[in-house]
Amino acid sequence: MSEIATIYKISIIAFTLFCSASGSACPVLECWFVQEKPGHGGGFSVPMSQEKSLMFIRTEPYSEETMSELHPPADISPSRIYYVTDPAGSFCSAALNPPKGSVNKPKCEINPFMPHASMVRWTSALTDSAQSPVYLQADWFSVAAQGLDEQLTLSNIMRAPSASKEPEVILSVSSKTPVVRSRLGELVLLDCGFWVDPSSPVHGSGFSVEWRYQFRGEGRLVLAYDGKNDRFAETSETGADIDITGLYETGNASLILEESQVRHSGTYICTVYLPHLLAQVAVDLEIVEPPSLSIFPSPLPLLVPGQVLLIQCEASGFAPHTLDLGWEFTGADGKSRSLGQGGVTGHRQASDGTFSQSSRLELDSSKLGLGRGGDITCVAKHDGGTRRASAALNVIGVSAPSIEDSMAMVAVALLLYGMIKFLSWTFSSSEGEVNLDVEGIF
Repeated sequence: MSEIATIYKISIIAFTLFCSASGSACPVLECWFVQEKPGHGGGFSVPMSQEKSLMFIRTEPYSEETMSELHPPADISPSRIYYVTDPAGSFCSAALNPPKGSVNKPKCEINPFMPHASMVRWTSALTDSAQSPVYLQADWFSVAAQGLDEQLTLSNIMRAPSASKEPEVILSVSSKTPVVRSRLGELVLLDCGFWVDPSSPVHGSGFSVEWRYQFRGEGRLVLAYDGKNDRFAETSETGADIDITGLYETGNASLILEESQVRHSGTYICTVYLPHLLAQVAVDLEIVEPPSLSIFPSPLPLLVPGQVLLIQCEASGFAPHTLDLGWEFTGADGKSRSLGQGGVTGHRQASDGTFSQSSRLELDSSKLGLGRGGDITCVAKHDGGTRRASAALNVIGVSAPSIEDSMAMVAVALLLYGMIKFLSWTFSSSEGEVNLDVEGIF
């Protein structure tokens, strides 16, 4: 019994240490506080100021005792030190908490936030009342953070009582896949999740989710869902969906693209709307498809010394358009060497958005030193990987025979010598028998 009691005590101690370690996993996050400079009117170019800022983060509210144990650095103004309560632990990710002494640090920016009613039609039901709730009378902040190694992107809305430095996270929107790569035709999942503080008055008041696409200055609405009225907005996009069950149960607002196409490459913005509040994160999608290679003519004809043979390598069906084409030659000795890029054509784009490109190469055995031939290889280096296509090249009529040719000539000579010797012996034997027969007659 004493052993069982000892094991039980050890388990309790280990659990306590685990919980304390988990509670201390929230980082002390260094940020920039960015806002408009006072005394400047609106316009297209508004001067901005930025100050060093620091956020102490806990999942439970602060007390005077816990705050007294913290020691902010002296080079940061006390007005820019924040004691953040994050009940969901959205800030408490390993991607935002680098090892001590690490040179790489997460990116973080704090901005003042002004609650307002959204103007898009699928959020109009969230703010039916023309009056602003008393709850909005406070100091509001938005925090945008990017984790290490593109593991996390986060956007939080925080509320603090006026003139207080103890904000609490009210709305959190995040993505664990800020950068996604996919091949053509695959199902793509763009991660986006959100959390709302259950103790906040905005919890249970409805929400809306919007996915918007942007690429090179162009944009379009991909999907919009009005959670208060349970309906989708009409869009021209096809093959895009979200998991409604997961949306309500766990806040999973991830976008599902049923079949990836080249036109899907770009930036997708996931925005979650609450009454008078919104937060958004961006996810970059890149469709990467390596090229298919073909060498023409196929097969390669025999090459005679002094003759020039024009060959072509066709790379097709690749995306994005960046491609490096080149040629290699591997002789009978197994050694490879570069033959250069050849004459590379411009890009051609197909109806599905993929690209094609060609390279032409002139083969002159007398100039390139091709010997008696070998393998000609077209090499295509692409973001989707390196691809190779090879064709056998035979050169005939070369003056200097190879070792294999010499051995074959010796073998043929020995065979001819043996045949001549055999025939000579056969005829000699026949003549001797004839002479014996003649002598016997006489």
